[in-house]
This record gives sequence, structure tokens and C-alpha cells, in this order.
Amino acid sequence: MLSGGGVRGAYEVGITAGIVEALRDAPRPDQLFRIFAGTSVGAINVAYLASKAHERDLGVDSLIARWCGLRLDEHLRVTPLRMFRSDPEHFGRSLLDPGPLERLIESSIDWNGLHDNTRDGRVIALIVAALEIATGQTSMFAELSHPEGFRPSRDPRRRAVVGPVRSHHVVASAALPLLFPARLIDGAYYCDGGLRFNTPIAPAIRTGAHKLVIVSVQHDLLRAKAAPRVDHTGDYPSFTFLLGKLLNALLLDPVAYDLQILGRFNRLWDVLERALEPDELAAVQDILIDTRGASYRRIDTLVFTPSQDIGAIAADFVKHDLPTRKLGWLSRWLLGRASRTRLGRDADLASYMMFDGGFARRLIDLGRRDALARRDEIRTFFASGDASPSG
Repeated sequence: MLSGGGVRGAYEVGITAGIVEALRDAPRPDQLFRIFAGTSVGAINVAYLASKAHERDLGVDSLIARWCGLRLDEHLRVTPLRMFRSDPEHFGRSLLDPGPLERLIESSIDWNGLHDNTRDGRVIALIVAALEIATGQTSMFAELSHPEGFRPSRDPRRRAVVGPVRSHHVVASAALPLLFPARLIDGAYYCDGGLRFNTPIAPAIRTGAHKLVIVSVQHDLLRAKAAPRVDHTGDYPSFTFLLGKLLNALLLDPVAYDLQILGRFNRLWDVLERALEPDELAAVQDILIDTRGASYRRIDTLVFTPSQDIGAIAADFVKHDLPTRKLGWLSRWLLGRASRTRLGRDADLASYMMFDGGFARRLIDLGRRDALARRDEIRTFFASGDASPSG
């Protein structure tokens, strides 16, 4: 399960590479994952990984190469005229030209391989989330090997759309407002699913998952709280600083909250299983099925968060590496503004749109190191219990 966060998604690729490396000479299932769920940039990564589910290493080296091939002059192409007009496939105005990213998504993912993996049962589910603008509903575009095994949510804020997942679904999931235009799908416009639903934990569970690997791209809040506080009296945050923190609140903070809720449910369920007789526990399950459409069970998780602040990494990159990049003056000005702040040294806004292979490599290396630092934990998680999903 991979969350959104713009170019921060390179960290997710590093975690995946680290997991593959940690398990290279260890007992493991033939397929590491059979359910893939993601939002925004996480949707791009999971669609790629699902298309390579038949490969033992998930084709992660090729995915790394794609990320490291990003170029600012191509993928951060600021087009001011797009702020004043749109085209039939898109809705609204956008700061960036969506063409290069859309072509990259279309060409990088083996769509036929994805559909073959789903049809043959190697992939039980691929789920990507996008926000329908008119209704405010989050749509779960779900390609399933066995549609009857998926239990849709009864939450009116969410709906399931079962069928083949194609490039326009993934593009829509990653269409962050202002930066990229919304996407037209079947008569409705969609934008970044992370604005309302950045961690698709529930649909993965409703598809049968009982063990989840979850990657967040937000720096560990416990580490952040341990850092000394700085007196900013007299400073006032700039617009770009505030916008970066707003994106953090919309796209990253919900991940931590969802994980807290999942942890509470696991603790509660452990107590209920110990305290109730089998018939009493069955009665509780009946109530859950009646109210939420599905029963409940304990979910084991392996969660990764960056050991370093990605906003600070972005600020360092802008200072030392950006001057060497070929880039239009408008794009350079935008990144400069997005990284300028007197409150700390982070450049959160810049970290979402730093479409540069060198910056992506830094995040991939960070993710790989973070995963390999937990090598034993990874091996234990994948070696224990049945790896196949349950109902």
C-alpha cells in the first residue's frame, strides 16, 4: 500500500528495492505481494509493480531507472497559458504541462502484463483511488481477479468501480490540483485521490488482505518532535511555505491517522477474541457485516517512514544541485520560491514537484537504507504465516 506525495514517491521505490534485497537469500513466498493499492504517485508505483508481479524482483531495477531518468526541463515544464485555458480531456487550469507525465505513465507500465497477471490470479487486486470533483466521492478503480471476493464499503463518500485499470485512471489519481489538470473519465472529472483518501487500507482489507506493507513518505513524527524547537518570533511563513504544509496536511498526515486507527482496531479485536465466547464473537461479526458490509479480523502491518525529513533533502538539493540543471527561468523561479522559507530549512512544496532523477536517486537510496536497516524484521514478517489472502 503506497500513499501519495508527488516526487516523494521515489522513497516508496527505494523501500520496495530494499525489501527485495533483504529477502534475496531468505525464505519467502514466490510472490511478495498479490494485492496492490495506491493513491496519487502511489497509484503509479503500484500499477507498475502489479504489472511485474510475475517477476521475482517485481522489476524494481527498471522502475528505479525510470525514476532516475526524470528531467526537470521535461517533467517540470511550466506553461503559463494553461492557467487560462483547458482542453477536452482535462478540466480546469494547471501550472504544469501534463503531457510528459502522462506519456511516462502510459509507456512505463506493461498494461497487457498487468491484465494478464490479474486474469491469471497472480494479482488478486489492483486498487487506485481518485476524487470525483463534482460529487466529492472517492472512487476506487479496482481491477480484480475475482470480483465476487471484493466487499465494497457502505460509506457514501466512497464507491467502487470494478473493471480494468488503465492509464487514465492512474493519471487521474495523480492529478494534483493546480499542478496538473483533472482528468475526464466516463463523463466525470477526477483529480488526486490523496486529497480525501491517501491511504487505501480499507479496500485492501476488503479484498482479502490480512498482512499489509504500508509506506508513508512523511518523516517520522516522533523523531521530528524530539528535535529542539526554534524561536521564530518575528518571522511569518511565506505563501509557498504555507502551501507546502497544506499539502503535507492533506496528503501525508492522514496516513499516520489511518495507521493509528488500524492499531486501535487490532488492540480492540485482540481483547474481544480473548473476552468473548465464540457465539458472542459471531454476534459482533454479524453487526459489523450489517453496518459496514464486512467482518473484521486482526491485520498485521509492516510500516515504513523516512528516517530523514524529505523537505530538508529538497532544500539541500535546491541549494547545491539545482544550479547545475538545465531548466527554464520560470521553472527555476518556481522551485526557488517553493524552497524559500525562514521557518526551518525544509522545502516541502519543492519536494512534491522536484522531477529530477538526481533528487529521486537520493530518495530511493534513503528508502533502500531504511528498509535494509530492518532486514531481520522484514524477513520475519514475510516468513511467518500464510502469505495468501483470506476472506
